[in-house]
This record gives sequence, structure tokens and C-alpha cells, in this order.
Amino acid sequence: MRDLLKGTLGRSLAGLSEEDRLAAAWPVACGKAMAEHGTVVGYAEGVVWVEVVDVAWLRQLMSMRGQLAREMARIAGVKVTEIHFESKRNDRR
Repeated sequence: MRDLLKGTLGRSLAGLSEEDRLAAAWPVACGKAMAEHGTVVGYAEGVVWVEVVDVAWLRQLMSMRGQLAREMARIAGVKVTEIHFESKRNDRR
């Protein structure tokens, strides 16, 4: 079922900008629970920027960087060569 949803989502995103397509693909690529800890904030020339709620989640997402890049590219139909994660500036933990 999840694969069916991924394919359907990819087709329905065709009219959006590349960044919007990647933002919509984010929760599908990494799952709703994990997606709540990061937000796609930019995209240029194959690089996706994701702002992460704190350093602990930054480490977790970085460990999955390659897998997430492949899934986001496949779902959104956008070239993704790298994901750059950064912690929110107001993270004071």
C-alpha cells in the first residue's frame, strides 16, 4: 500500500515547484513521526536543505541521509544528490 501511495503522490505533484514537491515527499520518504522533526526549507541544484528541531534528530537523520535522498528523489521526481541537515538556530539544548 505504501508503494502505491508513493507512486500516486509523485504523479499528483507534477504541477508544483521542485522544492514544494520535495516538501510534500518528505513525510512519505521518512515516515510521519520522523518527518515532524524536520522541514524542507530549500532546494537548489540537487541539494535539499532540511531544518531539524534539535541536534539529536540531526544525528538520526544524517545517519539515514542516503536512503532519504533516494526516496525523496523517487517520490518527487526531482534530482537529489545530497541532503544538507541543519539544526534550528533557536536550539538551545
